[in-house]
Amino acid sequence: MDLEKISLNIILHGGNARAKAFEALEACKKGDYERADRFLRIAKEEITKAHVAQTKVLNAEAKGKNVRLNLLFIHSLDILMIATSEIDLVECIIELHKTPQGIQ
Repeated sequence: MDLEKISLNIILHGGNARAKAFEALEACKKGDYERADRFLRIAKEEITKAHVAQTKVLNAEAKGKNVRLNLLFIHSLDILMIATSEIDLVECIIELHKTPQGIQ
């Protein structure tokens, strides 16, 4: 298993997810909810790709392979966690913005 390649994959897709989430927020601010939803959907697809990469490492360790963690992998997990949280927040903000005064 190439932990460096997996780490960079997580960083790539996590970064893409964050970027699309904020594009969704910008579209929402302009009232373009269809575009916001499309960007949010892409953000979720990207974060799923990052999670799949992370799961490869977790599965390898669960199967008894000694995975030697390094700073790059830890950084990639930070990116993944932050992107996941930001997507969740952006999704909530968009839903609140769609609903007058946040009341459903």
